[in-house]
Amino acid sequence: MQKVLKVACPHCQAINSVSSETVVGGQLCAQCHKEIFDGEVLELTTEMFVQHIVNSDLPVLVDFWAPWCGPCRMMTPVVHTIAKELAMTVRVAKINTETEGALANRFNIRSIPTLMLFQSDKVIAQRMGATDARSLLKWVEESLG
Repeated sequence: MQKVLKVACPHCQAINSVSSETVVGGQLCAQCHKEIFDGEVLELTTEMFVQHIVNSDLPVLVDFWAPWCGPCRMMTPVVHTIAKELAMTVRVAKINTETEGALANRFNIRSIPTLMLFQSDKVIAQRMGATDARSLLKWVEESLG
C-alpha cells in the first residue's frame, strides 16, 4: 500500500512528500534540488532538530558525541558506514554535545557515545558505547521491527 512520507531535506531542511513505494536514490528536494537520500551523516543542530525528528516520517539514528571523546571518534567511520547502508530508510545524524548542550540535556545524555533511534518524535531505542557497523546495523533493524 502506497503511503506518502514527509521527509526533511538534509541540505535545506525543507519538508518533501515522497511516495513510500518510490523511495530511491537520486530523488531531489523540491526546494533546493539536491539529493534527499544522499547517504551522508547529518550534523544536527537544535534549529534543525524539529524538521528532522518531529516533522519528518523517516526514522533518525542520532549519535550523541563530543570531539574530545576517543570512543566517539572511533564511532565516526561506523556511523558513516551505517548512513550509506541505510540511506533510503533511516536518516543518520550526529549531535555534538559540546555545541548542542540543550539537546544533550533534553535527552539526559550522561555517557557518550550514546545512540538513539527516533521514530515519529519518540525515542524507540537507545544504546551507549562504541560498537561495530554490523552490530549497529542489526540493532537498528531489530529496533525498527
